[in-house]
Amino acid sequence: MTRTRIERVRAAVGIASLALQQIEDDLSADDVDQEELAAILRELIEDTDPPGGFIPFLAQLVTAAARRAEQIEPDRDGDASCPLHEAAALITDNAGMRLIWAARSLQPQGER
Repeated sequence: MTRTRIERVRAAVGIASLALQQIEDDLSADDVDQEELAAILRELIEDTDPPGGFIPFLAQLVTAAARRAEQIEPDRDGDASCPLHEAAALITDNAGMRLIWAARSLQPQGER
């Protein structure tokens, strides 16, 4: 039986959710210190292991949705694509930068 696209997406989101739950569990551990927390934050944002950190990949995913929306939205008016492009920028600029700032605050000498 062939799975539909939405079924594949749903399964992938489920897998990603499990992975994110594991990260949350690790962040909640009593023995996480400043250095380790800074390292975890850097893993979420930095392009240290191609194809990149979680935050850049999430922004890339939203950008792909925006590009597709540009092609299929009625009247090509940007009602769908513009908010998606803005969301991708917010993920990178706001969330990404705040993670970097937090990691620097926790461990300034850990920067590469």
